[in-house]
Order: sequence, then structure tokens, then C-alpha cells
Amino acid sequence: MTTPSIPRPTRVHAFGDDALGDHDAVALATMVRDGAVSAQELADAAIARARLVEPQLNAIVCESDTPRVAADATGALYGVPTFVKDNTDVRGLPTNNGSEAFAALPAKRDGAYTTQYLSTGMTVLGKSRMPEFGFNATTEFMTQRPTRNPWHTDHSVGASSGGSAALVAAGVVPIAHANDGGGSIRIPAACAGLVGLKPTRHRHIDGDQARRLPINMISEGVLTRSVRDTAAFLAAAEDHQRNPGLPPIGLVHGPAQRRLRIGLALDPLNGALDDQTRATVEHAARLLEEAGHHVEPISLPITEQFAVDFLQYWALLAELAVDTGKLTFSRSFDRKRVDGLTRGLHRHHRANLHRTPGALRRLRRVPSTYANLFTRHELVLSPVLAHTTPPIGHISPTVDFADLIDRLTRYVAYTPLNNIAGTPAISLPLGTTPEGLPIGVHLSAAHGDERTLLEVAYTLEAAHPFAKIHAKLPLNG
Repeated sequence: MTTPSIPRPTRVHAFGDDALGDHDAVALATMVRDGAVSAQELADAAIARARLVEPQLNAIVCESDTPRVAADATGALYGVPTFVKDNTDVRGLPTNNGSEAFAALPAKRDGAYTTQYLSTGMTVLGKSRMPEFGFNATTEFMTQRPTRNPWHTDHSVGASSGGSAALVAAGVVPIAHANDGGGSIRIPAACAGLVGLKPTRHRHIDGDQARRLPINMISEGVLTRSVRDTAAFLAAAEDHQRNPGLPPIGLVHGPAQRRLRIGLALDPLNGALDDQTRATVEHAARLLEEAGHHVEPISLPITEQFAVDFLQYWALLAELAVDTGKLTFSRSFDRKRVDGLTRGLHRHHRANLHRTPGALRRLRRVPSTYANLFTRHELVLSPVLAHTTPPIGHISPTVDFADLIDRLTRYVAYTPLNNIAGTPAISLPLGTTPEGLPIGVHLSAAHGDERTLLEVAYTLEAAHPFAKIHAKLPLNG
């Protein structure tokens, strides 16, 4: 007699009646300061939650043998458990950059940015998964199991900070490290129903990789479930070290009273915007108008040449990663084992090497061109992605390269502009598909103006409370 197979649940979370509850990071830190709970109790609860959902999600690369509790209890987020993305060195843990092409040894010291991240007082439990070198918009691999979306495990959780997104969305931790070189904070935030703010270039201490780039387009940050957690993290990181060349953010507590001029940019340069995403962004525009802001259609000051140039730069980074792998990553690096996307980008750059100087020259002019947009508007509202979260496999590195690049450039049509311009932007979860998948909207601000993004994010969060993964599903859900 055969036992019938049990269907795999499509929505997975770890929320329960433990020390973490459904509190955000600010609430948990307050509980630790008040003595209602200890940092160790929170770490133990998060570890138990991770073990509950990790078999379904595959979001963790490695766990710390012993949770690394901050030595200084004065950090604003002291005692809150977290994970660090697998491209950032944490002493005692390997940094494999999501790649199957090498096996990293444990880092001997914390990375340059890690010190700032840990200054907030959080407890590190381990490393979160990412796609190889952060090049893809999904956390999928050549031979390993994919990282799945807790809202619907048949779908992508985005990338490159996909492991962090899965852990925060599923309730394992309330906040996790992320960084963004083309949308890698905002894309998984949109896919996983989270808040994801990409700070201004150089707002935080640059990571070790960012310092070596011809154009530094990487910003460090976090993924959270509430606007106030993101605001609290930015303020705490600023307390450790503030870039004197940027306006201070401080701790943003809520909406401002001023009324803003907001440009609405809907249509992507190539491809089309799907109906569900369009409706969600238009809904956000109505909420902003109801709050007293002026929203008007605009066109972004870029052409299709920007997408061509960004692809060329993307491919240059792949060639550098492959050709210097033994020096940059590990002596064990085997270029034959890089994934299909990295391999295809490497070939693309080799075939178009003569186009790189022109691409870099044009990309370096983007910041000044983009800045002109904010002489008439304080913010720009747009989609995060051109369509809703795709199923696992749609943009896997195993897909034929020509098809994969076409799918990726149509999907990731909005976020890279802020990376090249160096400007801040945020993804907020303001919609849901009939299948229960989150849909994000995107707000961009002028260089150094994270404060306005957070103020408006508070407005939208109050007007449209973010969906909770552990809320009771509708009967047709």
C-alpha cells in the first residue's frame, strides 16, 4: 500500500508565540533594554524559527557556531537577531558570494562595512544566501536548490539579497543585511513584501568590493518589515559614522507636513508593464494625492542606450570576477564552475570589449543628468519591477543566456538608474496578486534625501498597512 504524497505548502512562515512574537526590531530592542527579554532568548527563538522553515526556503548559507552578541549594549538595536549577506566578511564565517566556483575559508576579520553594521548592536546568527556575485535578480543556482519565496514557494524571492528577504518575510528575524548594485535591496523587498531602502552612494562605509569598482554603484542597507525599523537602522548606522559630505538623516519618526511634487514614471524603456503592477503604482499615486501631495506624469531622462550601457558594465564586472577569481576570492576558484549567467556575461563583454569606454563615459554622465529631474520634483514614483514575481526557473542561471538576458532586462527595468546616479530609493509593499504574492512600488529622491523617502514611506504605510504573511488567508487564498 503506497502512502499518498503530502502537497508542499506554498506559504511558509515561522511566526509563533515565542520571544520574537510578531514584533519588529525596534520593539524587540526596547524589550531588551527594559529587561523583558534577553538578547540570548531572542537569538534562541530565531534559531528555532530558522530550523523550522529553512528546509522549505533554503535561505541560509551558514550559521554561526555561537550567535555573535554585540559586546556593546548601547547600540540602538542591541539584542536583535540578524543575518549578514554572503558577500560581506564576518570574522569566523566564510564569504562565498553565492558562487559554486570556489570554497571560501572563514574570514579572519570583519569587513570594512561590517563594523558599521554591527555597531547597531544586533546579534549575527549567520550568512544569508545570494546568487553568484549578485548578478541575478533571483536567488537560484546551477546545481543547488533555489531560495524560495515564503509568500508562495513556487516563486522567486528576488535577489541579490534574496536569502535575507526570505528570512525577514518568514519571520525568522525582523531585519537582515542587504546591499544593492542594481536593485538588490529593492527587488527582493518587492518580491517578499518588505521595506527596502537603497541609500545614497557613500552614505555608509563602502564594502570591500565596492571600493574596487570602476563606477561604485553599491549601497549597503537592510530589509525590514516596517518603515520605523529601516529608519532606526539608518539613524544607528549614522551614529557610528556619518559621511560629512551628505545631509544628516537623523531618526525619522513619521510623516512630515510639507506637500511634495511627485513625478509618476510608469512605462519601462523596453517591454511592457503588467496590469497588476500598474494598478498598484496608480493606487500609491492616489494615496499620495489624498495625503495632499501633487502627482504628475513625467518621463525619465534616459534612453534605451542606458540599458545597453548598463548591460555592458554588468558584463565587465562579470569578466573581472572570472578573470581575477583566484586573486579576489580564493585560490580554489575554478572558472569552469561559474554559473550560466556569469559565463554568458563574460562572453558578452569579450565580444563587445570595444564598447566599454563609451559605456563608462556615458554612465558617468548619468548623475548630473538625473539630478536635473529633482529641480521640479522632490520624489519620483514608479514600479520596482516591470511584472510580478516570476516562478522559480523563469530567470534561473540555467536558462539559455540570450533568453535570460532578454527576460532580466525586461523585468529589472527601473532600479539600476538609481545605482548609476548614486541616488536613494525605496521599495514599499503596497499591493498583492490574486495568488497572494506581494507587489512593491518604488520611490526615488534626490542625492542625499533619504529623509523625504522615509517621511513619505510612513505616510503610505499608515494609509495602506503592509500585508502580513501570518495573517489568516481568505477562503479563496
